[in-house]
Amino acid sequence: AGPIDWQPSKTDAWHGFTRHHFTLEGRPCWVSVPPTPRPGNPWVWCMIFPTAFDTRTGVVPLVKDGFHYIHMDVGNTYGAPAALDQMDAFYRHIVAKGLSPRGALLGVSRGGLYVYRFAARNPERVTCIYGDAPVCDFKSWPGQKSAKGWEEVKRLYGFKDDAEALAFQGNPVDSLEPLAKAGIPLIHVVGDADTVVPVADNTAVIEQRYKALGGSVTVFHKPGVGHHPHGLDDPAPVA
Repeated sequence: AGPIDWQPSKTDAWHGFTRHHFTLEGRPCWVSVPPTPRPGNPWVWCMIFPTAFDTRTGVVPLVKDGFHYIHMDVGNTYGAPAALDQMDAFYRHIVAKGLSPRGALLGVSRGGLYVYRFAARNPERVTCIYGDAPVCDFKSWPGQKSAKGWEEVKRLYGFKDDAEALAFQGNPVDSLEPLAKAGIPLIHVVGDADTVVPVADNTAVIEQRYKALGGSVTVFHKPGVGHHPHGLDDPAPVA
């Protein structure tokens, strides 16, 4: 079929791989192309902070191995409904261009809200989820950590007050059943000393609930490590 024409507005390099930039729904997007794409054009989608820890999350060897690495910048939107609509449009675009109808989602930190909410809405589009120190409940972060962030969550989700936000049942910790039914494996990497996104309120809840639903979940623990640095010194086991 030949290489996909992404109709980029510009092309640059990311870790030596060709990266095509374009705009969709008014949002900046890019696709990093592997030297030799695997059959079916599989992909990894990092929904926020895609280049901040890219040497530690396993994405570089995956692109080398034939996976596309993709991103749409929906801003700091906490997985809110309008952002999910934009991500749906991006998904439809990449599949129409020839990428696989199912791919891997990478959620770094607050990206946990993005990947889990996208996957709960679209489980048939997801092969696996990798959460890296992921936010799994906005009542934990920013709820207990950032007053400004909490106000942003309420505004972006359209909650009229704290009570409505606290009663919301659409956080990642609440939305695992469709993922378990679809057989989506979960991988988390956490720092056990994380005080920003505490494991007990986030990953530990996901792990316990997903196992109870019969789902597969693997957690890599980093003893004594906080929220940073994300990823692993050697990300090969995750990749």
